[in-house]
Amino acid sequence: MLSAETITALAGELSRAHLERSQIERITARYPDATVEDSYAIQKIWRDQSLAEGRRLVGRKIGLTSKAMQSATGITEPDYGVMFDDTVWENGSVIPFDHFSNVRIEVELAFLLRAPLEGPHCSLFDVLRATEYVTPALEILNSHIELQGRTIVDTIADNAAYGGLVTGGNPTRPEDTDLRWVSALLYRNQTIEESGVAAAVLNHPATGVAWLANKLHQHGGRLEAGELILAGSFTRPMWVSRGDSVLGDYGPMGTISCRFE
Repeated sequence: MLSAETITALAGELSRAHLERSQIERITARYPDATVEDSYAIQKIWRDQSLAEGRRLVGRKIGLTSKAMQSATGITEPDYGVMFDDTVWENGSVIPFDHFSNVRIEVELAFLLRAPLEGPHCSLFDVLRATEYVTPALEILNSHIELQGRTIVDTIADNAAYGGLVTGGNPTRPEDTDLRWVSALLYRNQTIEESGVAAAVLNHPATGVAWLANKLHQHGGRLEAGELILAGSFTRPMWVSRGDSVLGDYGPMGTISCRFE
């Protein structure tokens, strides 16, 4: 495992990269023996510093839960990160492109919890009982670590490449919809680029939330009531450039749009 000094220094590098909208060299290129535990320790230091600076945690994101995303990244296990209040945009927002080092978009479902969720044996059905509603969401990916050759260790340390969130559409109660069959079409500048079905996320998107509750238990945490949980993408990430408009069409669950300027 990495030393405490190295972990703190790497968290500082990522914090500066976030402020400067830049990227750093892969952690695993410099420290090939770095572990997943090291990467979560780096993420935790950055998270705690952000909270100390006045940012407010509003939820969590789960990544790499579908075969599409695992194939796109070459990483074969899920990861998670945190979401802060200043990273959430409303439907139809114009989003500053320069706020990010790079921009990719994923299609997801987000679960708003009305009750806490805690492992070690949290199940899909526990998630559904604890959920107030499920809403369409577009995740903005933003990498502060060079992408070429990136591993799960690099991604986790970089807060699971989370950059932002756009919510919209028609929220639904989980008992009113078979969430496995929620589908979405992802457009860039009126051209369809990706499509997918939510069952691609571990056969049911709520399974991803259960995985996170159980994973957090291993680190002494739990999911709290009021948190918004991104369950993972069911399409490959779509690259976005300055000036692009983005539309996610979820059929009966409505649409989400935004533009990057």
